[in-house]
Amino acid sequence: MTANIKPCVLVTGGAGYIGSHAVLALRDAGWPVAVIDNLVTGFRFAIPDGVPFYEGDIADAALLARIFAKQGMGGGRGAIMHFAGSVVVPESVADPLKYYDNNTAKSRALIASAVAAGVPHFIFSSTAATYGMPCVAEVTEDTPQQPINPYGWSKLMTERMLADVAAAHPMNFGVLRYFNVAGADPQARSGQSTAGATHLIKVAIEAALGLRDSVSVFGTDYATPDGTGVRDYIHVSDLAAAHVLTLEALMAAPARSLTMNCGYGRGFSVLEVLDAVDRATYRQLMRRIQGRRAGDPDSLIADSRALRTALGWQPAHADLDTIIAHALAWERKLADLREH
Repeated sequence: MTANIKPCVLVTGGAGYIGSHAVLALRDAGWPVAVIDNLVTGFRFAIPDGVPFYEGDIADAALLARIFAKQGMGGGRGAIMHFAGSVVVPESVADPLKYYDNNTAKSRALIASAVAAGVPHFIFSSTAATYGMPCVAEVTEDTPQQPINPYGWSKLMTERMLADVAAAHPMNFGVLRYFNVAGADPQARSGQSTAGATHLIKVAIEAALGLRDSVSVFGTDYATPDGTGVRDYIHVSDLAAAHVLTLEALMAAPARSLTMNCGYGRGFSVLEVLDAVDRATYRQLMRRIQGRRAGDPDSLIADSRALRTALGWQPAHADLDTIIAHALAWERKLADLREH
C-alpha cells in the first residue's frame, strides 16, 4: 500500500443517525470506510452498499483486532470516528449505569484497542451537555464544563481519557461538541430513523405527518424573546463535513489535537421551530404547553469560531427552513421504507 493512498476510517455507530452521515461524507470525499455497529439503535439500511460492515460491540477487543487487520489499520495508519453510544438525557438520569457502561467504559475499551493496534487518529462525538447550564450568551470551548446529568458526565469522562491517552501514546484526537443536530442528507440517503426520538424537529415533523397527535412545549417563561427555550440547530451534513475536515487536520499535524464546538452561533426558539414546520407542511401543529423540564437552560448557543478558524469550515445548510425541508423529505422516504 503506497503512502498516498488514503487509509481506512472505522466508523463506530455508523448505522445510526450522525454516524451514517459521516460515512456518506467520508465516501463522498474518497475515504475508505468500514462500520462497526451492534444495530441496537442503528439500521442496516443506513449503511451504503460496498461499505464493509461488522455487527458487534465496540468493547469486543478480538473483533476490533480482526477489523484493524482486515482494513489495513494500525501500525500508524487509519483512524476511528466514534459515534456509538446512548444519547437520551432523561434515560441517563433514570439508568446512569447504562450510560457509564455504553458511553464511558466501552469507549475506554475502544481506545485501548486503538492504542494496542497503533491506530493514530481518533475523532470523538461529544456534546454541549458537557457544559451543563452555562451562564454565557455563547458557549466557547473554554466555558467551564459542569454537566448536570449522567449523559454529559459520560461524554466528559471520555474527553478526559482521550487527552490523557494522547499525552502517553502516539495518538492525536478531535473532540467535537455537538449542539442540536437536525436535518437529513440533502439527497435523502440517510436521516433520523429512530422510533420515539426526542429531537424537537423530528418530533414536530412526525406530528405534522400524523405520526403523533401533538408537540409538547416545555416551558414558556424562559428569559428569551418568546419565552421558550432557544437552541443552536446544526444540519447533520454540515456536522459530518466537519468530521472529515477534522480527520484531514489530524493527519496533517500528528502532534496536534483539536476540541471544537459544532453549531452555527445562531439560536431558534421552540416556537420558531414549530412555526417553520408549519410553513413547510402547510398545516398548524397542535401545541401542548407544559411545565419546564429540569435542567433545561434558557438558551444554548455555540461559539463556533474555533471550528471555522482551525478547519476553514463553511456550513452549506445553515438555514432553519433548509434543515426542516431535508428532515421532512427524509421522514416521507422513511414512511415509504416502512411500508415496503
